[in-house]
Amino acid sequence: MYKIALIPGDGTGPEVIREGLKVLKAIAQKKNIKYELVSYDLGGERYMKTGELLPDSVLNELRQFHAIYLGAIGHPEVKPGILEKGILLAMRFELDQYINLRPVKLLPGVETPLKDKGPADIDFVVVRENTEGLYTGSGGFLKKGTADEIAIQESINTRKGVERCVRFAFDFCRKRGKDKKLTFCGKTNVLTYAHDLWQRTFNSVAQEYPDIAPDYANVDAICMWMVKNPEWFDVIVTDNMFGDIITDLAAMIQGGVGVAAGGNINPQGVSMFEPMGGSAPKYTGQNVINPIAAIAALQMMLSFLGEDDAAGLVEKAIVKVVSTDMKSMAAGKMGYSTSQVGDLIADFVAKA
Repeated sequence: MYKIALIPGDGTGPEVIREGLKVLKAIAQKKNIKYELVSYDLGGERYMKTGELLPDSVLNELRQFHAIYLGAIGHPEVKPGILEKGILLAMRFELDQYINLRPVKLLPGVETPLKDKGPADIDFVVVRENTEGLYTGSGGFLKKGTADEIAIQESINTRKGVERCVRFAFDFCRKRGKDKKLTFCGKTNVLTYAHDLWQRTFNSVAQEYPDIAPDYANVDAICMWMVKNPEWFDVIVTDNMFGDIITDLAAMIQGGVGVAAGGNINPQGVSMFEPMGGSAPKYTGQNVINPIAAIAALQMMLSFLGEDDAAGLVEKAIVKVVSTDMKSMAAGKMGYSTSQVGDLIADFVAKA
């Protein structure tokens, strides 16, 4: 019996989660998977009503689940940064979800802005360190609001934090079994302290994985080659900030955030899975948002729960629907409503 925490969240989050749950119900019946769902109203609406972000009581409950399924966090009436830091980053840090895992895969029938590139060319994974770097909030202001103001933002990198991320990336690259090439994305020529630690750690751990080809590229070159030659990449490992940036670029080359899913992983604890598109408030309630990313996040969750057969069937259903049924991945242009796309995938699963 899997205990799954639901955080539908803000905007279109509840709409895409609803479609993911349709597919979960269908695959659970097909594969005899038993699960229990508990929903939490974390997000902008709760914050505006109560002033609460992530109560300690909720956080302690979340630790007891097998997985967390998240729709989206982000509300147009809440100042930017409050929900992101108070809920999303707080969950990642407090639950020690130290890996952000982003598969980047162009599905058949999905358009990419890259000329002459297809599914065989765009198939790699980004492993992003998720609890350190510039996102720890370390730093502060001096003489704020004056002409002499100073703002300091510090990047915190520990040997333990870097090594466990790098080691996860090597293990994942080995298990993935594609090209067995792991690229460290950094900026060692400028970030001569933080990324010197990263490079030395990467080189040290690489000696334990003789079957994996270690590689290095500066982050600016990664951005260039991701557009020019995405087929060069198998698995990329990088720090928190660079990972945040390059995965948005990666989402565009795989067809947009409507198909991009990710996981915030604690291999020894509870992990959280989510679509990358955000709350998209302008589409709220219109039944036009693309739910594919949320369903792909569900597929990732099933895989990390060890339900590989179920995850494989959901992936086949996604590929079938996006390649033969949907006209576009863009909201309002899919040829189907949000709920109809969910129905198509759930029906494929049920009849498979």
